[in-house]
This record gives sequence, structure tokens and C-alpha cells, in this order.
Amino acid sequence: MPVETDVPDPLGSPLAFFGSELSRLRNAARLSQSRMARMARTTQPMISYVENAKRVPSEDLAKDLDLALGTGDHFARLFTLVVKFVYPGWFRSFIEFEREASAISAYASTLIPGLLQTEGYAHAILAGGRPYDIDHLVTARMSRQDVFDRPDRPLTWFIVDEYAISRMLTTPTVMRAQLERLLDAQDHPKTVIQVIPHDTPPHPGLAGPFINLNFDVGADVVHIDGFLQGRTALDPDEVSAAEHAYDLIRAVALSPQASADLIWRRRKELARA
Repeated sequence: MPVETDVPDPLGSPLAFFGSELSRLRNAARLSQSRMARMARTTQPMISYVENAKRVPSEDLAKDLDLALGTGDHFARLFTLVVKFVYPGWFRSFIEFEREASAISAYASTLIPGLLQTEGYAHAILAGGRPYDIDHLVTARMSRQDVFDRPDRPLTWFIVDEYAISRMLTTPTVMRAQLERLLDAQDHPKTVIQVIPHDTPPHPGLAGPFINLNFDVGADVVHIDGFLQGRTALDPDEVSAAEHAYDLIRAVALSPQASADLIWRRRKELARA
């Protein structure tokens, strides 16, 4: 369980400032992180992560903090700045959709999907672009995984090419931890992970990675990855085509159990590395 620690420099970024303000006002009200969490309808770890700029708060959490602390729209206004700082403009609509989706189906060819990445793996991947704000990029990616903590956790289905689990993109230790993350994730009844073997014939996924998002209320959407930026499409024809493509990809993938066995064998190989 995360513990209360010194918050980062509040002038370092809007995310750090949000965390420092939460810590300052919480302490002024003589509230522990656990008590603050109960009042804001969240968890103690989440309060700790936000105060230490390790998670991007959701808009709902910002509003709940305002209600709990009686701060008007202070945190709601700060949230707007945080989101603009952490996520590029083209990605913000997708983040909002992803946080509300009742089902998420992702296909990835060369990398482990972001929702399943460990912090170490994400850091190694993102560092390849030599960004100046690597820590904030990792935080943003890890924050997306908060969808798994929702009371109405979405159904999630992930399909990856075998290349994604076999390529040594980082150290054996980090890759081993990443594969263990996959094995742990597939144990949850609402998550399915499948792997497409190296020798599988051509399939629609060769066109590139994408994510289908389904909703209990409202139209479904598809997010298509690109080189410099992706795009989120709402056109019914594109969404239908993406869902059909996903069905075809799923048909050529190994079963969930066979996929888990393949991941386990690869993880065992790395244990000897």
C-alpha cells in the first residue's frame, strides 16, 4: 500500500501542483489519506498516487475532492490544466471514451498494449523516443490502467502477436515482470488475452494496431494508432469494419489457455537469461 510521502516540487508541472494542493488542503483539514479517500469516494492508494504525481486524476475525482474539501471548483479547474499538460490534444477524447467504456478490445502487433504494460516496460518503450518528459509520459500511461479499479470494471480482450512477447525490447528482468503481468491479468474473469503465433497466415491486424470501445449507452468507437498520432473514429462504418476485423483476428489466435502457456514458456526462458 502506498504511504504518505513528501510531494514533488509543486512548480514542476500542473500534475505536481495538483498533488501538492491536495496534500496541502488535506493536511490543513487534518485528514489522513484514508479519511480523504472515503470522503472522495476513492482509495487511499489513489490519494497517495495523486499527491505524488504518480497518477492523473479523473474529472470525477477532481469534483469529488472539491465536494469533500469544500473548495468550490478549485480541483475541477486544476484538472483542466493537468489534462492539457499530460495528454496531447488528439488523445484526450480517447481517454474520456476509454474511462467510460463497458468493453475494450485491443489488438497490438509489436508491443504489449498500454493497459497491460508494467511501469518498467512502459519506461523502456517511451524512452526510445528520447522525450524530455519521460516521467510524465509513464505516469499518463499508468493512469489509464485505473479503468481496472472501477466498480463497474470493463470487459477487456487483448490480442497480441507473438512478436510482442518474444522481442527483447528491454532487460530480461523487465521483460520477465511484464510477462508475469500478462499472466496475472488473464486470471481475472473479465479479461481475456490471446496470442497470435509467428506462423499464422496474413490477417487484418497486419494493417496496424487498434482498439474497439463499446458502451452500454451511446455509440461505439474505434481508436486507430498512427506514427505521430492516432485518431478516434465514430463513423459507424469504420466501427463496424473494426469489429469485423477483430473477430477475424480472434479467430486465428491461440486459445486463452494456449496463449497463457506460450507466455509462461517465454517467461521461463527469460528466467534462465
